[in-house]
Amino acid sequence: MATEKIIPAKKIDGKLSVPGDKSVSHRALMLAALADGDSVIDGLSTAQDVHRTADCLRAMGIEIAADGFATVVRGKGKDGLQQPAKVLDAGNSGTTMRLLSGILAGQRFASTIDGDASLRARPMERIVKPLQQMGAEISTQNGKAPLTIRGGKLAPISYEMTVASAQVKSAVLLAGLFAEGETSVLQPSVSRDHTERLLRHMGVPVSSEKNRIALQAAPLQAGKIVVPGDFSSAIFWMGAAFLLPDSNLSLYNVGLNATRSYALKIMQRAGARLALESIDLHNGEEMADLVVASSQLQAFSISGKEVPLVIDEIPLLAVLASQAEGTSRFEDVGELRIKESDRIHTIVENLQKMGARVREWQDGFEVEGPTKLHGAHLDSHGDHRIAMAFAIAGLVAEGESLIEGAEAAGVSYPEFFQQIEELVTF
Repeated sequence: MATEKIIPAKKIDGKLSVPGDKSVSHRALMLAALADGDSVIDGLSTAQDVHRTADCLRAMGIEIAADGFATVVRGKGKDGLQQPAKVLDAGNSGTTMRLLSGILAGQRFASTIDGDASLRARPMERIVKPLQQMGAEISTQNGKAPLTIRGGKLAPISYEMTVASAQVKSAVLLAGLFAEGETSVLQPSVSRDHTERLLRHMGVPVSSEKNRIALQAAPLQAGKIVVPGDFSSAIFWMGAAFLLPDSNLSLYNVGLNATRSYALKIMQRAGARLALESIDLHNGEEMADLVVASSQLQAFSISGKEVPLVIDEIPLLAVLASQAEGTSRFEDVGELRIKESDRIHTIVENLQKMGARVREWQDGFEVEGPTKLHGAHLDSHGDHRIAMAFAIAGLVAEGESLIEGAEAAGVSYPEFFQQIEELVTF
């Protein structure tokens, strides 16, 4: 495992374009593969997870090639995928496995999709159940990967979800592309809606009424897709700028999808200084330049319907909470225990190593601040967001920190540790 040394920083400033949004990139590749003709994707993420999606599609006969700063996908239509000659490897990417399973459920061939040890530990029954209801034959290993899927003609369903999950919703909607009639999903609260926006952009009728989303199967139209900068990557730099004195940072073309950038509201609630400039819209996705600066933060709380909208940002928000005035509470976040690591435990463990006052319970934790953190030997537990969040914590701590398993950052942000050296003044 790679170890990164992080030393205390004086400030962070400059200008930066963060990598393309990982969630949008997965969906852009999959839907472009199902479209008739060539699609050009600008700003595709460089994340390892996205490479896994591309490799899985290539294994089913889809040509994907770089063309300057763009990526060209030669779509073969909804019925154009070929049976893969080997097991599809999703690596560490839950998005690849869950969303691609929705597409595989509609194919007239059998396939198996697997992943690494971390992904094999994550629950897959939540997508298997609705896809089986639609008519796919799926076998699992005790509800987990690998998944063997015998697809075919699917029937539309109206599926009521018990947990708000963009991945489950997307798997059902993508399978609905291969069913005759209306496929709908009723979610208990709003979840990220990149799939719906991109389907509409590519000509598929999608309706949204309160928490019910429905689509009618239709051919997908090839064309241009612009991937915004990844908000979940930008937030690490925002956190560094809020916490380090005399910092001013501009982040270009960051995606501001309302179901994705809700953490902005949390940070504004906490007193963070930030401004939006040059707001734009591409393929249904809002983006803007973010200007952020050093801030005096106040404690904040997250619970209930807010949780699905900030689930990926909680590791960094927990670091911010350690420097905020008062006690911040993270409630109803039990979903974090089945991410790439048990994120509740890894967050609490690493913050305690750095001297923070933290209390853990089954579906949440609280952080009392502000506390002057001290450098420590920290473990990412193979989790990209933990590695990056605690690198930011290391920048504001006293003394040197070591991040074990730092290479995990490459899952979503391969350039992250290099850019620390470029942006930070030590």
